[in-house]
Amino acid sequence: MTVFTYLLMGFLILCAISVSLSKNLLNSILIYMSYSLIMSIIWVILESPDLAITEAAVGAGITSVLFFVTLKKIHAIGGKERSDEQEENGTGIS
Repeated sequence: MTVFTYLLMGFLILCAISVSLSKNLLNSILIYMSYSLIMSIIWVILESPDLAITEAAVGAGITSVLFFVTLKKIHAIGGKERSDEQEENGTGIS
């Protein structure tokens, strides 16, 4: 079981570094979701199911949904459709 725990800890460190270095906001959110899911598995291994459920619900669930909604509101995702609409309306910058 300790090898599995060390493997999960390695994935946590990898997720933390990659979310810091990622330039794409959508990828950063997906990496953050995987970080929260791995952390919830670690809480289960540490025999703390209440923290595992909270981490999964809040960390991977609600927070990620709020990030996705925010990216949609600031038009950071769905950029291809938006640029096509701007070109059709003549408001695109060449």
